Amino acid sequence: MQLHRTDVIDGAIAILDQYGLADLTMRRLATALHVQPGALYWHFPNKQALLGAVGDRILAPMEDPLDATDWATQVAELAHRLRSCLLAYRDGAEAVSATYASRLTTSKGRERIMSALIRGGMTREEADLAAYALLYYVLGETVDEQSRMQMDSAGALAEESSPLYENTTATDRYDFGLQLLLGGVRHRLGSRVR
Repeated sequence: MQLHRTDVIDGAIAILDQYGLADLTMRRLATALHVQPGALYWHFPNKQALLGAVGDRILAPMEDPLDATDWATQVAELAHRLRSCLLAYRDGAEAVSATYASRLTTSKGRERIMSALIRGGMTREEADLAAYALLYYVLGETVDEQSRMQMDSAGALAEESSPLYENTTATDRYDFGLQLLLGGVRHRLGSRVR
Protein backbone atom coordinates (compact mmCIF):
# COMPACT_ATOMS: atom_id res chain seq x y z
CA MET A 1 0.00 0.00 0.00
CA GLN A 2 1.37 3.37 -1.01
CA LEU A 3 1.42 6.03 1.70
CA HIS A 4 -0.08 9.37 0.68
CA ARG A 5 0.28 12.78 2.29
CA THR A 6 -3.38 12.72 3.36
CA ASP A 7 -2.82 9.34 5.05
CA VAL A 8 -0.04 10.86 7.13
CA ILE A 9 -2.20 13.85 8.11
CA ASP A 10 -5.16 11.59 8.92
CA GLY A 11 -2.93 9.42 11.09
CA ALA A 12 -1.47 12.43 12.88
CA ILE A 13 -4.95 13.83 13.57
CA ALA A 14 -6.05 10.46 14.96
CA ILE A 15 -3.07 10.34 17.34
CA LEU A 16 -3.59 13.97 18.35
CA ASP A 17 -7.24 13.31 19.11
CA GLN A 18 -6.63 10.07 21.00
CA TYR A 19 -3.42 10.79 22.90
CA GLY A 20 -2.78 14.55 22.70
CA LEU A 21 -0.08 16.75 21.23
CA ALA A 22 2.69 15.56 23.56
CA ASP A 23 2.31 11.99 22.29
CA LEU A 24 2.22 12.89 18.60
CA THR A 25 5.68 11.72 17.57
CA MET A 26 6.96 10.67 14.18
CA ARG A 27 7.82 7.23 15.58
CA ARG A 28 4.32 6.70 17.00
CA LEU A 29 2.78 7.92 13.74
CA ALA A 30 4.94 5.58 11.66
CA THR A 31 3.95 2.66 13.90
CA ALA A 32 0.26 3.55 13.57
CA LEU A 33 0.61 3.73 9.78
CA HIS A 34 2.65 0.47 9.64
CA VAL A 35 5.63 2.12 7.98
CA GLN A 36 9.20 2.94 8.90
CA PRO A 37 9.67 6.49 10.28
CA GLY A 38 11.71 7.40 7.19
CA ALA A 39 8.64 6.93 5.01
CA LEU A 40 7.01 9.93 6.67
CA TYR A 41 9.86 12.19 5.60
CA TRP A 42 8.95 11.70 1.94
CA HIS A 43 5.84 13.74 2.72
CA PHE A 44 7.04 16.06 5.49
CA PRO A 45 10.66 17.13 6.08
CA ASN A 46 10.12 17.34 9.85
CA LYS A 47 7.53 17.21 12.61
CA GLN A 48 6.94 20.97 12.48
CA ALA A 49 5.94 20.77 8.82
CA LEU A 50 3.58 17.90 9.68
CA LEU A 51 2.07 19.98 12.49
CA GLY A 52 1.55 22.82 10.00
CA ALA A 53 -0.47 20.48 7.79
CA VAL A 54 -2.40 19.23 10.84
CA GLY A 55 -3.13 22.86 11.75
CA ASP A 56 -4.39 23.52 8.23
CA ARG A 57 -6.68 20.48 8.46
CA ILE A 58 -8.05 21.61 11.83
CA LEU A 59 -8.71 25.09 10.43
CA ALA A 60 -10.22 23.96 7.11
CA PRO A 61 -13.80 25.00 8.11
CA MET A 62 -12.58 28.59 8.40
CA GLU A 63 -12.87 28.73 4.60
CA ASP A 64 -16.56 27.77 4.53
CA PRO A 65 -19.05 30.45 3.43
CA LEU A 66 -20.35 32.86 6.06
CA ASP A 67 -23.97 33.38 7.02
CA ALA A 68 -23.42 36.89 8.36
CA THR A 69 -23.47 39.91 6.08
CA ASP A 70 -22.24 42.86 8.19
CA TRP A 71 -18.60 43.10 9.23
CA ALA A 72 -19.09 42.79 13.02
CA THR A 73 -21.29 39.72 12.76
CA GLN A 74 -18.85 38.19 10.26
CA VAL A 75 -15.96 38.72 12.67
CA ALA A 76 -17.98 37.17 15.51
CA GLU A 77 -19.00 34.23 13.30
CA LEU A 78 -15.38 33.64 12.26
CA ALA A 79 -14.18 33.86 15.87
CA HIS A 80 -16.79 31.32 16.98
CA ARG A 81 -15.95 29.08 14.04
CA LEU A 82 -12.25 29.27 14.93
CA ARG A 83 -13.02 28.24 18.51
CA SER A 84 -15.18 25.35 17.26
CA CYS A 85 -12.39 24.17 14.94
CA LEU A 86 -9.93 24.16 17.85
CA LEU A 87 -12.30 22.43 20.27
CA ALA A 88 -13.08 19.70 17.74
CA TYR A 89 -9.73 17.99 18.48
CA ARG A 90 -7.93 17.20 21.69
CA ASP A 91 -5.16 19.79 22.09
CA GLY A 92 -6.39 21.44 18.90
CA ALA A 93 -5.75 24.93 20.23
CA GLU A 94 -2.26 24.06 21.43
CA ALA A 95 -1.37 22.42 18.12
CA VAL A 96 -2.64 25.35 16.05
CA SER A 97 -1.03 27.87 18.39
CA ALA A 98 2.34 26.18 17.89
CA THR A 99 1.95 26.21 14.12
CA TYR A 100 0.95 29.88 14.10
CA ALA A 101 3.99 30.74 16.20
CA SER A 102 6.26 28.99 13.71
CA ARG A 103 4.29 30.40 10.72
CA LEU A 104 3.77 26.89 9.35
CA THR A 105 0.00 26.98 9.03
CA THR A 106 -1.97 29.02 6.54
CA SER A 107 -3.36 32.33 7.68
CA LYS A 108 -6.56 32.19 5.64
CA GLY A 109 -8.79 32.40 8.72
CA ARG A 110 -6.94 35.42 10.05
CA GLU A 111 -7.06 36.99 6.60
CA ARG A 112 -10.83 36.53 6.47
CA ILE A 113 -11.16 38.27 9.84
CA MET A 114 -8.89 41.03 8.55
CA SER A 115 -11.03 41.46 5.41
CA ALA A 116 -14.20 41.81 7.48
CA LEU A 117 -12.49 44.46 9.65
CA ILE A 118 -11.42 46.38 6.53
CA ARG A 119 -15.03 46.29 5.30
CA GLY A 120 -15.95 47.74 8.68
CA GLY A 121 -13.70 50.74 8.04
CA MET A 122 -10.32 49.85 9.53
CA THR A 123 -7.16 50.54 7.61
CA ARG A 124 -5.24 47.51 6.39
CA GLU A 125 -2.61 48.02 9.09
CA GLU A 126 -5.20 48.32 11.87
CA ALA A 127 -7.16 45.34 10.57
CA ASP A 128 -3.99 43.25 10.46
CA LEU A 129 -3.18 44.09 14.09
CA ALA A 130 -6.78 43.62 15.21
CA ALA A 131 -7.01 40.25 13.44
CA TYR A 132 -3.86 39.08 15.24
CA ALA A 133 -5.24 40.31 18.58
CA LEU A 134 -8.47 38.41 17.97
CA LEU A 135 -6.64 35.30 16.77
CA TYR A 136 -4.46 35.18 19.86
CA TYR A 137 -7.43 35.86 22.13
CA VAL A 138 -9.24 32.85 20.64
CA LEU A 139 -6.15 30.65 20.82
CA GLY A 140 -5.38 31.63 24.41
CA GLU A 141 -8.94 31.21 25.64
CA THR A 142 -9.28 27.86 23.91
CA VAL A 143 -5.92 26.51 25.13
CA ASP A 144 -7.07 27.39 28.66
CA GLU A 145 -10.48 25.81 28.11
CA GLN A 146 -9.02 22.58 26.74
CA SER A 147 -6.43 22.40 29.54
CA ARG A 148 -9.14 22.84 32.16
CA MET A 149 -11.29 20.14 30.53
CA GLN A 150 -8.37 17.70 30.57
CA MET A 151 -7.45 18.50 34.17
CA ASP A 152 -11.10 18.16 35.19
CA SER A 153 -11.40 14.76 33.51
CA ALA A 154 -8.23 13.66 35.33
CA GLY A 155 -9.59 14.94 38.67
CA ALA A 156 -6.72 17.41 38.96
CA LEU A 157 -8.67 20.66 38.65
CA ALA A 158 -8.41 22.92 41.69
CA GLU A 159 -11.58 24.47 43.04
CA GLU A 160 -12.27 27.87 41.48
CA SER A 161 -12.50 30.68 43.99
CA SER A 162 -14.71 33.07 42.02
CA PRO A 163 -18.46 32.43 42.26
CA LEU A 164 -18.95 34.40 39.04
CA TYR A 165 -16.59 32.05 37.25
CA GLU A 166 -18.47 29.01 38.56
CA ASN A 167 -21.81 30.42 37.38
CA THR A 168 -20.76 31.01 33.80
CA THR A 169 -19.94 28.59 31.02
CA ALA A 170 -16.75 28.61 28.99
CA THR A 171 -18.82 29.88 26.06
CA ASP A 172 -20.23 32.75 28.17
CA ARG A 173 -16.74 33.78 29.23
CA TYR A 174 -15.49 33.48 25.65
CA ASP A 175 -18.38 35.59 24.33
CA PHE A 176 -17.74 38.28 26.94
CA GLY A 177 -14.11 38.66 25.83
CA LEU A 178 -15.09 38.59 22.16
CA GLN A 179 -17.64 41.35 22.71
CA LEU A 180 -15.00 43.43 24.52
CA LEU A 181 -12.69 43.11 21.52
CA LEU A 182 -15.46 43.98 19.05
CA GLY A 183 -16.47 46.90 21.25
CA GLY A 184 -12.91 48.18 21.05
CA VAL A 185 -13.00 47.98 17.26
CA ARG A 186 -16.34 49.83 17.16
CA HIS A 187 -14.97 52.48 19.51
CA ARG A 188 -11.89 52.97 17.36
CA LEU A 189 -14.04 53.27 14.22
CA GLY A 190 -16.52 55.58 15.95
CA SER A 191 -13.82 57.94 17.17
CA ARG A 192 -12.98 58.78 13.56
CA VAL A 193 -16.38 60.29 12.76
CA ARG A 194 -16.29 62.84 15.63
